[in-house]
Amino acid sequence: MLCQSCEKKKATTHIKTILNGELKEFNLCSDCAVKLGYGSFFGNIGLDLDKLFGSFMESFGEEGSSKRCNFCGSSFEDIAKSGKVGCSHCYETFYDELLPSIQRIHGRTTHAGKLARSAGTEVRIKNELTQLKYEIEQAIKTQEFEKAAELRDRIRELEKSMREHSESANGKEGS
Repeated sequence: MLCQSCEKKKATTHIKTILNGELKEFNLCSDCAVKLGYGSFFGNIGLDLDKLFGSFMESFGEEGSSKRCNFCGSSFEDIAKSGKVGCSHCYETFYDELLPSIQRIHGRTTHAGKLARSAGTEVRIKNELTQLKYEIEQAIKTQEFEKAAELRDRIRELEKSMREHSESANGKEGS
């Protein structure tokens, strides 16, 4: 198989990437793989952070360069250069700057995995509501209107359950 980049040499490197839930595969020769940042695993990986983070720095103005995390002291420029967030407080400090890149990298900005057994009822309901709202959007896009109606009904049930749970919790606090 020929390299999909130069179309001259034999492909020796197979790259799979998943971005926003879409799988893309590339077959590259070793020269093109290195040129595109897919070097040796143990050597210089060559990860181009500007490409990965969508060139944050282009939209990063002068006034932002003085902004630093109050907890760890990281600047947004430090995060963009290293590709690593300094601490958990950086997510709050640089929320507006990080959100577009997190969306691009992960495909979404809300947790979509399993919850701990210790998670409270309200957290579980919120998580399920978020998932159902995503599913209803997909059902509407694919014109599965019966499924969308079922999801809408389930969302209404959960919202009602959440209101009742909230009211009972508020009632207990007032006692």
